[in-house]
Amino acid sequence: MPAYAIAHLQDAAPHPEIAEYIERLPATFEAYGGSFLVHFAPHEVKEGSWPGAVVVLGFPGIAEARAWWDSPGYQEIAPLRSRHIEGDIILVEGVPEGYDPASSAKAIRDALPSG
Repeated sequence: MPAYAIAHLQDAAPHPEIAEYIERLPATFEAYGGSFLVHFAPHEVKEGSWPGAVVVLGFPGIAEARAWWDSPGYQEIAPLRSRHIEGDIILVEGVPEGYDPASSAKAIRDALPSG
């Protein structure tokens, strides 16, 4: 099942360390089957607010995403970003092939109080 690393990064002033981070980043995730799916592309807010930028990396599975995040290669460069850009980063599994959202709806209905 695919997995994703999703970053919601706040706007930051340009800095040489950010440029270095971006240059070195692909070498840290490619060994784990990772690839850019979204990288600082313009986004359109439809509800709420979403200041900043979005980055999405795709991985073959959650184990590979975790291994990348915990890897010495990534941990070495992470401070280049975190010193200059605040944000939220999550790792999340995707849905399996053939996923049917009806089972999620049923679980919600089953959890409702009877009456």
